[in-house]
Amino acid sequence: MLVGAMKGKNMMTTTEKQPPLLTLAGGAPGPQQGHWTYSDYAALDDGQRYEIMNGVLLMTPAPSWNHQEVTLEIATHLRAYLRTNILGGVFVAPIDVELTPKGVVQPDIVVLLKQNRHKLREKHIVGAPDMVVEVATPATAPYDRLNKYEAYRQAGVPEYWIVDPNERTIEAFLWENGDYRSLGIFSGKDTIPSQILPGLDVPVETLFFSVW
Repeated sequence: MLVGAMKGKNMMTTTEKQPPLLTLAGGAPGPQQGHWTYSDYAALDDGQRYEIMNGVLLMTPAPSWNHQEVTLEIATHLRAYLRTNILGGVFVAPIDVELTPKGVVQPDIVVLLKQNRHKLREKHIVGAPDMVVEVATPATAPYDRLNKYEAYRQAGVPEYWIVDPNERTIEAFLWENGDYRSLGIFSGKDTIPSQILPGLDVPVETLFFSVW
């Protein structure tokens, strides 16, 4: 998840309406909005979930059970692939990713390859991970497609998946020459042509399996 004030076409200002379920954390002890850094955020110990973007602290609620089920199902398949091929590790939220000093996010799923082990610190990841996955809900989709998309693009995250649990689709983006290129929207028996996880031969419909 992410904290942010965005400017311009794809960014929100602190005075604009925030996406549903995301609220400015005005009551948190610390610097003024626009000046939060990871060190300020790390000093908070109130049990709440936060993100920072462009120095603005946002508070995010716990996800729904359906969101968690989809997140864990995808993470399980990614983890199995990474372990089988001894490529790296997968993490699920909440884990802090410090994209910039004033940009701290908690992606739903984070993939970090072994060659980037140096980015893994004691409590968080510093710098762009190799891949992030956001499971979007109707309430958070604008945030995932605008705010987070822009943050990940600027940070140079090589691969970004946006998951739509309602439509059971996944859109994959590949970072090339400073911008994202959509690889397409995948569903059903499609497999995603991942560049970070080549050979990941899992039908998209399998990633949405539910016992409910």
